Amino acid sequence: MNLKTQLENDPISLPENFFHLVQKYKEHLFKWNKIHNLTGAKDEKTLDEFIYDAVLPVKFLPHVKTLMDIGTGAGFPGMILAFALPNTKVTLVEPLAKRASFLQFIKADLGLDNVEVKMCRVEELQEGTFDIITSRAVTETKMLLQLSKPFRHDGTMLLFYKGEKVYDEVDEGYEHEVIKAHNRHYLLIKNID
Repeated sequence: MNLKTQLENDPISLPENFFHLVQKYKEHLFKWNKIHNLTGAKDEKTLDEFIYDAVLPVKFLPHVKTLMDIGTGAGFPGMILAFALPNTKVTLVEPLAKRASFLQFIKADLGLDNVEVKMCRVEELQEGTFDIITSRAVTETKMLLQLSKPFRHDGTMLLFYKGEKVYDEVDEGYEHEVIKAHNRHYLLIKNID
């Protein structure tokens, strides 16, 4: 089953141009990846799995004004979420120059007014707060909670893309939910101090 069919079978509300943006993104990523090795997704099937994995939370996330993705890499999940959430200001934080350059190129080439790329470690980012903070394959939950603390306000939600070991990382001291889908566990944390 291809990505479009898979997403159309899920109750995910996506903008009309989502698949056009994804197609352009994939074309660029394959070209850049040959030279710069931006991601381990080397074939279309794997890349489609990464994209599906990145966008699936749109079906359970509320509408928000701002989102920050810590350690965006080649665009997962932050850039894909930016395609799906055109009315959300998405800040992509990526310390590696080759990946940040790729993200900046995608932003410019696809005319993404809702995207801002920050080439730095999250610890170096100027303070500001976000409605949702996401991260995939960066570090353990406890460290992500520390890294995200300066950027949270009272209502900030945290969405961490995790594997099966998520249950070893969860602390009962905060309100959370683990949403299981395919090969992914999404850790959604609400109401954390």
